[in-house]
Amino acid sequence: MTKLRNELRNIAIIAHVDHGKTTLVDKLLMQSGTFRDNQHVNERAMDSNDIERERGITILAKNTSLRYKDSKINIVDTPGHADFGGEVERIMKMVDGVLLLVDAYEGCMPQTRFVLKKALEQKLKPIVVVNKIDKPMARPEAVIDEVIDLFIDLGADEDQLEFPVVYTSAINGVAGLDPEHVDQDMTVVFDTILEHVPAPVDNRDESLQFQVTMLDYNDYVGRIGIGRIYRGKIKVGDQAALVKADGSVENFRVTKLFGYFALKRVEIEEAVAGDIIAITGVEDINIGDTINNVNDIDPLPVLKIDEPTLQMTFVVNTSPFAGREGKYITSRKLDERLKAEMERDVSLKVENTESPDQWIVAGRGELHLSILIENMRREGYELAVSKPQVIIKEIDGKQCEPYEHVQIDVPEEHVGSVIESLGKRKAELLNMEQQEGGQSRLEFMIPSRGLIGYRRDFLTETRGYGIMNHSFDHFAPMVKEIIGGRRQGVLVAMETGQTTAYALGQLEDRGVMFIDPGTQVYEGMIVGEHNRENDLTVNVTKAKQQTNVRSSNKDQTTTLKTSRKLSLEDSLAYLNDDEYCEITPENVRMRKKILNKAERERAGKRNKITK
Repeated sequence: MTKLRNELRNIAIIAHVDHGKTTLVDKLLMQSGTFRDNQHVNERAMDSNDIERERGITILAKNTSLRYKDSKINIVDTPGHADFGGEVERIMKMVDGVLLLVDAYEGCMPQTRFVLKKALEQKLKPIVVVNKIDKPMARPEAVIDEVIDLFIDLGADEDQLEFPVVYTSAINGVAGLDPEHVDQDMTVVFDTILEHVPAPVDNRDESLQFQVTMLDYNDYVGRIGIGRIYRGKIKVGDQAALVKADGSVENFRVTKLFGYFALKRVEIEEAVAGDIIAITGVEDINIGDTINNVNDIDPLPVLKIDEPTLQMTFVVNTSPFAGREGKYITSRKLDERLKAEMERDVSLKVENTESPDQWIVAGRGELHLSILIENMRREGYELAVSKPQVIIKEIDGKQCEPYEHVQIDVPEEHVGSVIESLGKRKAELLNMEQQEGGQSRLEFMIPSRGLIGYRRDFLTETRGYGIMNHSFDHFAPMVKEIIGGRRQGVLVAMETGQTTAYALGQLEDRGVMFIDPGTQVYEGMIVGEHNRENDLTVNVTKAKQQTNVRSSNKDQTTTLKTSRKLSLEDSLAYLNDDEYCEITPENVRMRKKILNKAERERAGKRNKITK
């Protein structure tokens, strides 16, 4: 008879972005008695990164554990965004069950499908949690029907289809087995986990087998490998063997072990089969590596890591304002920072180019790359980046590009304009259905190229009422036509200086400005969008000529239209092939790659001749 560790459960919380995973973990931690009564705990305590808190999304998977009754429950809070899908897939190897969170109003969304598919592939036991039951428009019965349809659609077996359902309002910290009667606390969630999630097998007496599923990095101890012990036990000071993906073996001594309790990583002396731990002592430890006993090499299958689908060129900042606002501006500092990011993030690829001042950085999507850039600017780095490009693969002798599955919820009156605009971007409409409250749900398959820069157009077309979600689906033969891209030209500054209200007022009929009076600009910097298709070089620093006839304070009464402010993501999506986005700790500016107008025109003529 198989011996089990009945005092332990390993679960992951999976869901579409913003369905309440991190809030649920908060409440479970608080109600389990993990924190002291007088201990201050931030909301969304698991989201430790500033960007995670600001955007309300989980970027990196995080481990925690809590005590309930006589059991320890290890919980992994996973990202809901498809750009971080590599994390989700690997985490499924560490756990024995999943809590699938579904919004009681929104129901099954694209990432719900994505994360559930990964869980079912690993044959994990699911518990369905219908969250946000307190919403006025909540429709729990209909949502459960959607979940059942999704399980069937994804090929769930009979055992997986017999899933328990819990209804919660995570923000209020209450749960129940009936949507009409939620209790005063989360007890029913704890009890359902203990009852339905299988306990790990207790085979601590066998030979060691531990696999690295996540990485962390610390300046003091170097790389930290995080994973689960599938077999055997490990102690500080043990000699162990690291088996790499290529089959090579490296012996090392375990210098430190860490377990997880609440929000802390705690040093421990020993861990056994079923435990989720972190290990240090070996420098080049990697995702998918197995740690065995020195005299019994038995590696686990190598973990598959999702391939990047989007790439950008990162460049040392060469603008006239370079070095004014950032601490780290040299190619050596940028190279070190990008290489350090690769230590932590295995979905990221960094390639050197022929130039020592340029790198090709590839990731899982726009969000993945923009968060790296945002972190770098907050740390004091200055850099420039090119327009995002999809990664083209050769499959069976054909050029193939990534395709994405898109789900859009939009008021009925905007359906026509959304279908038309996505049709121009080579999207194929897969499904359309009416929903409650005059809403429609549209599903498309579209080349990833077609989505670059589309979000702003989408919000304009739907007047901000549309909701769009997308996730990578597959690679398919490349569409030959040019897809998407910017239709309008830009207004480009002709000289360096400070903008004036007088100059901007003179240019208002030429397009929309991205800057306000008093902004420092340089030659070649993009200052607005032209209302025609060609680029236009303009003078935005011109001052009003003062004479003895008109008073100089007349200029102060100039009323300008509101300028359009572009976020970092907006700026990256807006770029054309001949442009860079300059990023500093204080500013995000768009510029032409060639700053001088005459040189730009000469380069443009040369390109036409070579084409």
